[in-house]
Amino acid sequence: MRIPLRLSFVLWAIALLVFLGHAISRLLFFRSLFFEHSGIRLTQPEVATAAVDSAGPSGARRQYIPKIIHNVFHNWREPGNDTLPADMAAMRQTCIDTNPDFEFKLWTEKESREFIEREYPWFLKTYDGYRYPVQRVDTVRYFLMQHYGGIYMDLDNGCKTDLTPLLYYPLWVTDGGRGALSNNILASRPGHPFWHRLTLSLIPYDWKWPLPYVTIMYASGQWFLTAIWEEYHALLPKPGSSSPAGADGHGYEHEHRLYRVMMDMAPGADPWVFFSHQEGGGGTWNNWDNELFAAIGDHLLLFFALLFAGIWLVAWTALRCLRRYRVGYTRLSKHPGSSVV
Repeated sequence: MRIPLRLSFVLWAIALLVFLGHAISRLLFFRSLFFEHSGIRLTQPEVATAAVDSAGPSGARRQYIPKIIHNVFHNWREPGNDTLPADMAAMRQTCIDTNPDFEFKLWTEKESREFIEREYPWFLKTYDGYRYPVQRVDTVRYFLMQHYGGIYMDLDNGCKTDLTPLLYYPLWVTDGGRGALSNNILASRPGHPFWHRLTLSLIPYDWKWPLPYVTIMYASGQWFLTAIWEEYHALLPKPGSSSPAGADGHGYEHEHRLYRVMMDMAPGADPWVFFSHQEGGGGTWNNWDNELFAAIGDHLLLFFALLFAGIWLVAWTALRCLRRYRVGYTRLSKHPGSSVV
């Protein structure tokens, strides 16, 4: 059966509106990039001081996070070669040297996939179907946090000292002080509800956006983590509301609110006590549009000025075209004796 042209136009318009509505709802999280993130802010000196103040039998604290450090290395440039490059191995060794009582686990491409297939088979199709290999590196770390807990670290990050003081918080991520939260270092107790919500959101967020950077960042990377972080906190009771106490008397807020450990590189920011970062590290997944988004981040005011100017120009042009369409041609009225028929 042939669909009438007018009905076909209406169906296409409805489909376009649904798509745009869904896309806009997904992108609304960008407003959070310009404000303080939810969760409890911690500087590294504050964590170190809290550990000193609680020393001794009277100040015993509950350790939530197990002494495991996870690293993920997928060598998509040389498949099958699981030997760490020298610079990455050196950064990892700093953590081994300063944390000798921790368990260290290096997840290769083969071991990562076997872990997903064994523990989370419902996600394997999505995991295998990612367009960019770095998305598998992103997602496996979230499942590791949910399943094992511990600390996840990118291989361009190292350790300056013992990480034990960071184990007394149920869950934390790192915050660079501007823009999205980072997923370069994560830590959690096993089975935290945040990771349950996040991993279940991976499939709905698996969109193939036109730009590689957007696809990576928003389908599995830092933008995705930030969006779920804000969603999770929006569902929690307001801070200070009455709630049942946890096993150690800290209450619901301590058990379920999340922490942000600051890793701001800006001049004058709080010093890094626990972590180091390799200069020029990272970037193994860079695509052609990474520099574009880096430039936008450095010139946000100019970007938004040009964006709004472009939107205004398109709207003005569309309005002019619409007015011309509405005017069209007028039918001449028929008068007696007129030759117009």
